[in-house]
Amino acid sequence: MNSADLRFFQAVARANSIGGAAGVLNTVQSNVTARIKSLEEEIGAPLFHRSRRGVTLTATGIQLVPYAERVGELLDEAKRVVTDRGTPCGLLRIGSMETTAALRLPPILIRYAAEYPEVDVLVEAAPTEKLVSEVVARKLDGAFVSGPIAHPELKSLSIVEEELVVISSPRFRELSDLKALAASPALKVLAFRSGCSYRRRMDMFLAACGVTHVRWMELGTMDGIIGCVAAGVGMAMLPRGVVQDAAANGQLIIHLLPDNLRSAPTVFVTRSDEYLSAALQAFMTVASEAHSRPQPARPEPVRQLQRA
Repeated sequence: MNSADLRFFQAVARANSIGGAAGVLNTVQSNVTARIKSLEEEIGAPLFHRSRRGVTLTATGIQLVPYAERVGELLDEAKRVVTDRGTPCGLLRIGSMETTAALRLPPILIRYAAEYPEVDVLVEAAPTEKLVSEVVARKLDGAFVSGPIAHPELKSLSIVEEELVVISSPRFRELSDLKALAASPALKVLAFRSGCSYRRRMDMFLAACGVTHVRWMELGTMDGIIGCVAAGVGMAMLPRGVVQDAAANGQLIIHLLPDNLRSAPTVFVTRSDEYLSAALQAFMTVASEAHSRPQPARPEPVRQLQRA
């Protein structure tokens, strides 16, 4: 059994077809078939069920998948280690929450691009839950997520403490108004899709207010959420930094949360067993050194929310 055969096996398992794997591997189907047959003969058991619709893994094949993935990951890591000359270069895959991407990431990327022009940075915006799973699966080199994160395969670097607030249109000014808003069948609680950590905090806040049944509206962008709240569609919970301009312009009102829900740490997570390339180490240094500069005071309509 060699790494090349395992790579062919992994490609077929992912594509669920010989032809699909051949396309990914940039080879002919007969070569893929020969490799899989050779691997099956060495193991002494079939790895795939064949049919006109493609292939599916046998019980033996299912057992082999995680080992093939681990071998592939180790080879990729070995290649990165021996080719890393200490100068940041190549591709860096970074994940970020939508709010962090809008509020914290631009100055980090500007400085990083200026200091390390040979690195190509790919950024994916997604909820915390998805980002964590993609870092664990090595699809991302690291990600900005809402902490704290307790995962045996990850380590965290503290970045910033965000202040969370509830926002509403100016016509909902008090806590009693927000209760009515949340419970109204005509209005919604706006949030990012499932897996968003701020959405879970909103659930906790509403429960503390005695509101247990709400109608959610999921949006994929922060601007969409802010726009819908300003239009009176519903209410939302976001970091103060991303909504203060809209509040200062009178589009919405900021409601301060109780102390136990207000603070939300943002951390940068990486795999604890992953080799940190020069590009990733440099990015983490830039991210950890980035400090939000004090902003001029702005008149913001603010209401203090207390526990119900």
